[in-house]
Amino acid sequence: MITSEEIKRRLWDGANELRGSMDASRYKDYMLGLMFYKFLSDKTLDAFKISAGLGKISEEELVKEYKKLREENGEDLDKTIQRVLGYYVLPEYLYQTWIMDINSGDFEVQKVTDSLHNFERSVAIESGNDDFKGLFSSSTIDLTDTALGSNLNERSKNIQSLIMLFADLNMVTLQKGDILGDAYEYLIGQFAMESGKKAGEFYTPHQVSEVMAQIVAKSSNIESIYDPTVGSGSLLLTVGKHLNSDEQKNLNYYGQEKNTATYNLTRMNLLLHGVRPEKMAIKNGDTLSYDWPEDPEKPNEGVQFDAVVMNPPYSVKNWNRSELKISDPRFEIAGVLPPDSKGDFAFLLHGLFHLRQNGTMAIVLPHGILFRGGAEGEIRKRLLDKNRIDTIIGLPSKLFTNTGIPVVVLILKKNRKLDDPVLVIDASQEFIKVGKQNVLEEKHIAKIVDTYLERNGEEGYSSLVYREDILENDYNMNIPRYVTSKSDEIAHDVDGHLLGGIPERDIKDLKILNAIVPDVLENSLSQKRMGYYELTKEISKLTDEIIESDQVRTRSEEMNTRINEYIDEYWNTLIKVDKQSNIKEAMEEMLLDIKGILYNFEFVNIYDGYQNIAEIWKNSLTKDLEIISLSDFYTAARTREPNMITKGSGKTKREEQDGWISSLIPNEIIVKQLYSAEATNIENLKQEVSEIEMELDELVEAAKVEGSEENEVLYECLSKNKEGEAGNSFTVKAIKYEQKEYKKDTDEFKLLKNIEKLMSDRTKINKEIREKEKELKELVEERILLLTEEEIESLVYEKWFGGLMEEMISLIEKPLKDELEKLKMLDDRYKSTLDDLDEEYSELNSSFEDLLAELVRI
Repeated sequence: MITSEEIKRRLWDGANELRGSMDASRYKDYMLGLMFYKFLSDKTLDAFKISAGLGKISEEELVKEYKKLREENGEDLDKTIQRVLGYYVLPEYLYQTWIMDINSGDFEVQKVTDSLHNFERSVAIESGNDDFKGLFSSSTIDLTDTALGSNLNERSKNIQSLIMLFADLNMVTLQKGDILGDAYEYLIGQFAMESGKKAGEFYTPHQVSEVMAQIVAKSSNIESIYDPTVGSGSLLLTVGKHLNSDEQKNLNYYGQEKNTATYNLTRMNLLLHGVRPEKMAIKNGDTLSYDWPEDPEKPNEGVQFDAVVMNPPYSVKNWNRSELKISDPRFEIAGVLPPDSKGDFAFLLHGLFHLRQNGTMAIVLPHGILFRGGAEGEIRKRLLDKNRIDTIIGLPSKLFTNTGIPVVVLILKKNRKLDDPVLVIDASQEFIKVGKQNVLEEKHIAKIVDTYLERNGEEGYSSLVYREDILENDYNMNIPRYVTSKSDEIAHDVDGHLLGGIPERDIKDLKILNAIVPDVLENSLSQKRMGYYELTKEISKLTDEIIESDQVRTRSEEMNTRINEYIDEYWNTLIKVDKQSNIKEAMEEMLLDIKGILYNFEFVNIYDGYQNIAEIWKNSLTKDLEIISLSDFYTAARTREPNMITKGSGKTKREEQDGWISSLIPNEIIVKQLYSAEATNIENLKQEVSEIEMELDELVEAAKVEGSEENEVLYECLSKNKEGEAGNSFTVKAIKYEQKEYKKDTDEFKLLKNIEKLMSDRTKINKEIREKEKELKELVEERILLLTEEEIESLVYEKWFGGLMEEMISLIEKPLKDELEKLKMLDDRYKSTLDDLDEEYSELNSSFEDLLAELVRI
């Protein structure tokens, strides 16, 4: 059984192997284009099979049958398939025909070119529309490009390899499970990361798309969505994924893209995700040159949409090459044209113009649009006066592969009351680092979206900004003016430094300790003088006392109960998923429920707990539930598959089988639960080897020390490099040779004999370890097939939820430990008084005078 993760990995590995030195941004057009053509061919054959009423039949026989009936029925068959799909591929131009030609040795590159061009012509003639026009143009897929090979023979070999990469993938089956669309999006994302700065032409990072999509999807009813700088279409599709199935079916997708290759990518991406041609209108054009889409009956209004999303190119220079005027209805609201040197507000105003009165717009722009002056300042003033700006979200820098600048997401609406405040969110410090990039985790996205929906103000994170504050700042919306960074710095107390003791106000500011364990805290402090206290216990002992206190135990037990109930509630749902189950919905319910549970625990970071569940889904559940849905829970667990490992590197890199593993349960967990005695025995043997090696290492080091007794005896027994320098190990041959130099009753001989024994013991134990590891591996591989239902449940529970309880209870302990660290810092800060410093100074001064007197005597 092949999963979406395996397909993604296989395709990307294949892409890296085949593209050689070709730029990723270019190679993607070939790979994704041919992948899409395979999809069109598979859909054609599937539609033919259903219309012809054919039962189970091999793909080769199906192609032959299609050719035969096409010869008999001609255009009638074409029209039948056209009505079902909106397109068709002729038998002689099928992807499967290319594969047959490759297998028979009759493949020609020209046949591929002819197939691609014929598809476009035939569809345009039959349907009378241009849904597929230019999709496989030579500017996008040029099979004569020397980057594919310096001569025809080389190009032919490389193109054949690329064709065969998709040969065994049934695109129809993969599309039904949304695996195909996910794999396509994954490849687009991978190519974007490889493309560096060129990525901005076609890809919005998934994490940024998620922020925008979740906000837009949860803000209004959506039947139509528009992206004026559509790129690969990922933003449109991400919004669609957050709608229910009925809303998705009725959703109309609109987009415009200037780059022709990227425009083609958009159309392919939407179709692969199951969007019907009649449900999408994608145009190849310059959004800022001419308005699109237009409504001929309402030329000054334009076509308006329930949602507008966009990630335009940032600060485009000379954007107004078409010499647009302020009379252009898109810019009338601003009263002034955006500066020609920066097109950011031009894109924003275009999107806002096409937004329905009750719709929601989300746009990503550089931070500068919040505070730059001139024409941009005037436009910002107009938008704020009309209260079109609903929310400003500051994101971290380095989220995009093509730019390191910080960006903001603006949410705009037309139906806001004039006194509604603007929500400002500063999420710029909420991220993790992955390599050189900053990344938003699920918890960061969830916090942004929740803050938006609940319109919450939180110190250091978000603020509701009213009109008087905006006027006071002269319409400058720079985020630090409204959201002040939260400081954990505690002000110093002069009296505390002079006379010692922790100020009482600092003790009272330990709000969590005072709320949960006030008695334990009070008993750990003694009053030094009025308003000042000193710690009477070591912080480590106080920490243990607080964690073991009745109050914290009660909270931990309550957490334990609630999490066990939470797991029990979802367990049966998870292990009983099938092809009809909505796995995405189950994930969203689990994530929503965990927030509800943690909300009842004061001082717990809800979003850290949310991330714990998100990690379980990311690391295990998403893949495992897909596997279970293809068979059933117990069958999947007992199904063995080859354990493939990578060996070699570069041209010698290859995959080899190393035994068997369960499709569902890692062998390590089976060993841990069912073969712990055997595993412990092996670990004990490894410990013995470790002790022997430590003893030998000590002797090696002694052998290198000149003048030592061991050096004289053992130095010649060390391994030597080409330059004759001593190595880090003894050789058996040298040890045995050196023994001949000493009598058996001498200490030297006994020392050498001991080393020989240590090396012999190490060899024997290592051999025993290898044998026992092999036995254990074989036991586990056989046990997979014989696992009982009870064992399977226990093993999978360990895999999915084994570490969850500890992580959730740590959420209770962490804020307490953070405040205890603060208490320790305060204790250290005020422990040394002025008198202590004077005494220390006197001691140092006395020591200095004694040293000086000694120097004078000399």
